[in-house]
Amino acid sequence: MNIKLFKLIDEEDIKNKVKELAEKISSDYSDKELILIGILKGAFVFLSDLIRNLTIPCLCDFIKVSSYGKGTESSGIVKILSDISIDIKDKDILLVEDIVDTGLTLKYLIDHLSLKKPKSIKICALLDKKERHKIEIPIDYLGFTIPNKFVVGYGIDYDEKFRYLPYIGYIELEKS
Repeated sequence: MNIKLFKLIDEEDIKNKVKELAEKISSDYSDKELILIGILKGAFVFLSDLIRNLTIPCLCDFIKVSSYGKGTESSGIVKILSDISIDIKDKDILLVEDIVDTGLTLKYLIDHLSLKKPKSIKICALLDKKERHKIEIPIDYLGFTIPNKFVVGYGIDYDEKFRYLPYIGYIELEKS
């Protein structure tokens, strides 16, 4: 199988958008204790750039989930592979996601984290594929709306490949 890679969002546009999101988040949470929860593995690059651009103190934790396996379509079944370690009771939470596809993963995580009784849960997503939503999830801080393509780069992978790209691209698979 051949993989063709195309650029969708360049490095400079990502950098500018992350800075813009961080400014808005810093303003909105200037007088609150914020905990960012990165959704692994795809959001780790986005979260690291985002947190370096924040101008407020915050805590950071991660939750690792799986819903894709090795394919390009979500299985629709979300599994928590590693849960958060910080107590989030009565805290303001910002879930940091690389891409909102069907919305099923975020819905599952919001329900899961709500059981831990945080003060609030908001969503920050770098990318949103609106046409793929099965569940509407309010995205409080959004980077880019993208077409229904399988994207890679900037931490996002296909079969653990392409995370290293400094831009967002999309791939097309061709049978050889």
